[in-house]
Amino acid sequence: MHSPPKPDLQAAATKADHAGAFDSELSILRDVFRLLPTGVTVQDERGEFLLVNDAAAALLQMAASAPAPTQASDRRDTCLELLRCGRSAVLEESITAGAVKQVFLTAHRPIRVAERNLLVSSSADITEQKAFEDQLFRSAYYDELTGLPTRRVIEHRVNSLLQCESVQGHFALAFLDVDNFKHINDYYGHAIGDALLVEITKRLALDLRESDVLSRISGDEFLLLLNPIRSEAEVAEYIHFILQRLKAPFFIDGSEIFASTSIGVSLYPEHGKSYELLRQNADIAMYRVKNGSKGAAAFFDAGMEREALARMKIEQSLRLAILEKRFCCAFQTKVDIRTKDVKGIEALVRLRDDEGVIQAPGTFINLAVELGLIDELTHLVLAEIVKSIDLINETFGPDTTISINVAAKQAGNPEFMRPFAEALEATGFPGRFMIEVTEDAFVTKTLFQDEILPIFRKLGVGVSIDDFGIGYSSLSALADITADEIKIDRSFITDIHQRPRSQGILRAIESLSEALGMTVIAEGIETFEELAYLQAATKIRYAQGYYFSRPIFLEELAPAIPLASEARSSHASRPAQENRAGYSRGRGYRR
Repeated sequence: MHSPPKPDLQAAATKADHAGAFDSELSILRDVFRLLPTGVTVQDERGEFLLVNDAAAALLQMAASAPAPTQASDRRDTCLELLRCGRSAVLEESITAGAVKQVFLTAHRPIRVAERNLLVSSSADITEQKAFEDQLFRSAYYDELTGLPTRRVIEHRVNSLLQCESVQGHFALAFLDVDNFKHINDYYGHAIGDALLVEITKRLALDLRESDVLSRISGDEFLLLLNPIRSEAEVAEYIHFILQRLKAPFFIDGSEIFASTSIGVSLYPEHGKSYELLRQNADIAMYRVKNGSKGAAAFFDAGMEREALARMKIEQSLRLAILEKRFCCAFQTKVDIRTKDVKGIEALVRLRDDEGVIQAPGTFINLAVELGLIDELTHLVLAEIVKSIDLINETFGPDTTISINVAAKQAGNPEFMRPFAEALEATGFPGRFMIEVTEDAFVTKTLFQDEILPIFRKLGVGVSIDDFGIGYSSLSALADITADEIKIDRSFITDIHQRPRSQGILRAIESLSEALGMTVIAEGIETFEELAYLQAATKIRYAQGYYFSRPIFLEELAPAIPLASEARSSHASRPAQENRAGYSRGRGYRR
């Protein structure tokens, strides 16, 4: 055999070296391709895999073992369709295997290599990203506590119905508010309050159709879309079932809780043709129920709108009056019915309206409490007292106590009561003050008895139970109350000389109060007969009412008027009818 020429041997060696380098590089590329974290595959025209790296192999194996075998088949059909059309696509693929669910973002791209049509696909795992997006979506559109849709969801749903060109049907929007929910939270705690909202949600969601929407729009407020409806009677019947269902007690963490709900309903198109108007009118109807019996339902009507507008006008006037400090005080005496001496005075806030007419508190106090304006109003009363203290001393005497009314809602609120105690101390004469609170402040589970009362005791401020007998009172409850004075409501005093049952109740309250060291004051004395009975048949020493004095505006007093104790003595000696007429109404004063 002849040996090849030397140059041929060198060329062969070079070619072999190049082939080895190529194989080596190809091996490196295959290793890199195999270890890529992104799943990569290459498929031919028949859908057969030419190349599959490890990540893609795991994905395909998961799809093949999934309970729904169509997942792998659907993916293959999609790839063949993209190859046939020569079109790229980016798709989300969800694969569920047992309890594990993974989401992949897959990019498919057709290519042509060596006269062959191939499809290159790469898949990235976006499971964590999707979970985060879902969390953001749920926090934006679903309530975390109850799982219900939020306000924006039901608003969008109603607006979609309204924008539909073919909308000819009817639907109802119901506004639901849990009654006295704040009291439930205060008494049982917020954890129980939250659990109650969850249980209420379960009852409200019973029997809802797929086309209905229940939404929690704020703390204890819900909106319910009933769509479609045939008639108002149909809606009334369903709402009645809801109310009956909610009357059953809730058993939560060992507590039996009763909770009612007030409901207002508006109908489309009768009560509005926009979401905002329908919601507003349902809200108005709900407040009509709130201001009445509660725990009931009402459909909107035009009269409610007029009432709401009137209320809004009063609200604006009240806010303006507080801003302009157009409040003044009248003072009514507490009199010793045996000596006719003035024991103390009660400061009664009055509003001077735009025309200068004095308005009694019945027209604005409850609204001030509801709107959160009562705190500022109480501080205005205190400021008025301090400003007039010299005239108060001159008129009623320097030793008389001065009573200020504090709403039960304020009494249980440390954020008001602590600054108010500091304001009383800053007057320089806190020991002359007595705060009057209704019995609600004591017998409900608030901070007043345990934490707030000691602050006032330290200052020497007295405490009076106002309007006793018309709230949550019971004689046994008095044993747990620490107060200096108890004022028996006028409903027990009116015509007391003719009412044996009221006489018995009065004797019981008197005896228990005496045993507990509390002074008893009879409110609302208006006739000589009422006074005579108290003097003859009871040990009560003090009373308050129009028989002795109407509320007095200090600026109306002339220098010639004697001190209150002298005036009371002369008035008491007059015939009853003469006295009563003299105190029925003062100048510019509306009782």
